[in-house]
Amino acid sequence: MTDELPLARRDLIAARLAEGQSVASVQLAAEFGVSEDAIRRDLRALAADGLCRRVYGGALPLAVRPLSARLGEGVEAKRALAARAATLVERGDLIFLDAGSSHVALVDALPEDFGLTVATNSVDVAAAVMGRQDLDLLMIGGAVDAAIGGAVDAVAIEAVTRLAFDLSFIGVCGVSAEDGVGALNHADAIFKRAVMATSRRRVALVTSDKFEARAPYRIGPVRAFSFFVVEQDAAEAFVPGLVKAGAEVVSVGDPP
Repeated sequence: MTDELPLARRDLIAARLAEGQSVASVQLAAEFGVSEDAIRRDLRALAADGLCRRVYGGALPLAVRPLSARLGEGVEAKRALAARAATLVERGDLIFLDAGSSHVALVDALPEDFGLTVATNSVDVAAAVMGRQDLDLLMIGGAVDAAIGGAVDAVAIEAVTRLAFDLSFIGVCGVSAEDGVGALNHADAIFKRAVMATSRRRVALVTSDKFEARAPYRIGPVRAFSFFVVEQDAAEAFVPGLVKAGAEVVSVGDPP
């Protein structure tokens, strides 16, 4: 076997991990027609390069990329989603904004002088809220996870269980009509479920790359969300499946 073949196989495995997929040695060995030992060598090499985390029987993708690294990506798309999502806000709402780059953009889009209070577990979202003189800030405390950009520990969960949100914007990493909505971090998924349990309305802003992306930690079925706000080009490919599964979908091109 030439050196190029294992390197090509390794690149394919690395690409799946980069998309948030976990991988199993047995399945990869069958797929590529090699021994499990060969796959284990691939995974050891990828782990040594900082591209995955080894677990028994395979490997997991690394934790969510830091929020600071995502703030400058897809800025125009996130602003468009934020502008459409802001039309769902009602006067006097207690709003929860989850950690996420789209929600940083949402702070600027929130309507002025609506008497809004914004609760958040996110350092970046809180900083953006502080820049608005017409918004009240309620900070959800706890130990901040640097990769997530916010607190998702037991202290943060305890805090949200004592609140009743009118509207919560939940960060999502993957959306599928069949498999539901997921996150890439286990503790983050638990925290999001706690927020949803105490929210009257629940909204997810979804960039098109998150449709069918694998996120292994389930937040809930699509019907658990009141609205999905999607990009204009997502309508034809993904909206019918979401609607069939019980979701209400609004596009950036739809009138308020």
